[in-house]
Amino acid sequence: MRTWLEMIPPTARMTAVRGPALTFTGDPFRDGLEATMVHEPDAIVAMADGHIVHFGPASLIAPLLPAGTEVLDYGKDALISAGFVDTHVHYPQTPMIASHGAQLLDWLNKYTFPTELRFADKAYAREIARLFLRENLRNGITTSCVYCTVHPQSVDALFEEAEEIGLRLAAGKVLMDRNAPAALLDTAQSGYDESLALIRKWHGRGRLLYAITPRFAGTSTPGQLAAAGALWRENRDCLMQTHIAESRDEVAWIKELFPDRRNYLDVYDHHGLCGERAVFGHGIWLDEPEMHHLHASGAAIAHCPTSNFFLGSGAFDLARAVRKERPVRVGLGTDIGGGTSFSIMATLDAAYKASQLNGQSLSAGHAYYLATRGSARAMYLDDKVGSIAAGMEADLVVLDLRSTPLIDFRMNEARTFAEQLFVQMTLGDDRAVQATYVAGRRAYARKSGTSPSP
Repeated sequence: MRTWLEMIPPTARMTAVRGPALTFTGDPFRDGLEATMVHEPDAIVAMADGHIVHFGPASLIAPLLPAGTEVLDYGKDALISAGFVDTHVHYPQTPMIASHGAQLLDWLNKYTFPTELRFADKAYAREIARLFLRENLRNGITTSCVYCTVHPQSVDALFEEAEEIGLRLAAGKVLMDRNAPAALLDTAQSGYDESLALIRKWHGRGRLLYAITPRFAGTSTPGQLAAAGALWRENRDCLMQTHIAESRDEVAWIKELFPDRRNYLDVYDHHGLCGERAVFGHGIWLDEPEMHHLHASGAAIAHCPTSNFFLGSGAFDLARAVRKERPVRVGLGTDIGGGTSFSIMATLDAAYKASQLNGQSLSAGHAYYLATRGSARAMYLDDKVGSIAAGMEADLVVLDLRSTPLIDFRMNEARTFAEQLFVQMTLGDDRAVQATYVAGRRAYARKSGTSPSP
């Protein structure tokens, strides 16, 4: 069997980065950090043809590099990680981030739907897609699972921009045939037809993937949910994304809309929308039978703590979700624009607080797993992204561990690597990201000074 090095075309140029590195070889929630977390104080990551070719201690990897290989040394105060993975985000909500004063269902009507009406204009959609992806790169996010709007051109706009960058990205047209403004509604048939056309155009094209996207059960009739389920059965290698049990009011409303179903998850399962590669946003108020079914089916939850706190929805119980006897796949989501930051560090800080409110303590190691390999696993992409290892796609983020005066001061007091990581996720933000690599190419480099920009 050929090695990854032998699979690289002879003409491919090898490049490398050097510095402290962090990655994971397994699930620390199941097997513990000691068995799964890899911290190399001085590592080299060598890349060619969009993939990682070598990774390990610099003393072992340097002799393997071809003569003349460019090695960019980020120094001892950096941290090289797999690129961050965002499992739940709405790019059309970028213009409405930080909108004041409403909880979930009112917020949809007051802000979300009026904003999404503007995406009928493809030029506007491309402008926002460009901004959205630029913010992703500034925050070290190299893979996302993205909601578009009901308009097929909103999907084209995002995929066109992502393709130019070479991103690994999943996205889909929102399906809604009730309980939204008339101009944002499709039908069960038109939603199926338009989604199928988009799948044929984009799914598997380069690094792009399609996600079948019923917004949530409240905005789809049973007929549309059944059509979405049929579409997924016919295109099983697509992802499926939707929302579930984000707020108590939402759960009660879904019970009124679907009185014959056992619980919220059963609404989706009944219509063929629960299984591997399904990513359910939020899941705060799921009951134990629902958790068991998510585990058994291989579906995932996207934990979106900044959004949950901002909208007053609740605090997701991560420890309950990953309980060892029936662990559910869990990824991390910024959930822009209910979410309040593109920063994964800020999102991890909120995840820590959510765990605290549930009487648990989320370690920094577990948190960084969640933002990388854990989120990739939630999207069934952990064989491609989310880890630093030979053969993986070369998506990386390089953090500056002394990105602000306060963090610089605090790091002088940090005695262990675990404490250093916790300082970053508690005090860090976009300023900590000094470089983002997409398929081995540096797609973002922070400018010098205190206000970096792409």
